[in-house]
Amino acid sequence: MHDLDIQIICANSPQAKGRIERANQTLQDRLVKELRLRSIADMEAGNAYLPEFREDFNRRFAVIPRSSHNAHRPLLKTENLELILTHLETRTLSNNLTVQSNNVIYQIQSDRPDYALRKAQVTVCENAKGEVTILYKNKPLSYTIFHKPIRQAEVVDTKTLNHQIRTPKPPAPDHPWRQFGHHKSGKPFQETTPNGSD
Repeated sequence: MHDLDIQIICANSPQAKGRIERANQTLQDRLVKELRLRSIADMEAGNAYLPEFREDFNRRFAVIPRSSHNAHRPLLKTENLELILTHLETRTLSNNLTVQSNNVIYQIQSDRPDYALRKAQVTVCENAKGEVTILYKNKPLSYTIFHKPIRQAEVVDTKTLNHQIRTPKPPAPDHPWRQFGHHKSGKPFQETTPNGSD
């Protein structure tokens, strides 16, 4: 709404709330019944029927406005509704020009030097179809999806699964447990005997 310079006016008065509640009740009741009468059960068919329902609804219930002035403003060429009406998140680019959103890492591809975009604030836009656009200063950036290598564990059958889980792993060669009885240099302690003993 801020990008489109639209001010939200809340229905704080009882009269305004009543008009909204009546409209919602009409749509939730009348529209649902009309869809049921036409055996419409999917989104595509429902969207195709909406223009017909709206025309019939306005013909039966519309009233003449007090003022004939059209308050709608034309859409500017710089206003892209497909980007504005999306889920927006602000992210910071890393030193290697990567950004993460929804557990996906995006690698930015740019012709400009890398240092020009390091730690830059970008906007990640994701529409209802899952398509992602990354904006920097309101301009889209090219990117590729970075896939982390996944270490696949050894496939074992159910009979040996518990054995594999419970099998202890030996400590590393430099583990303190392996240094017991040894100097820091790695040489073992020499056993000493008291004087006069064999």
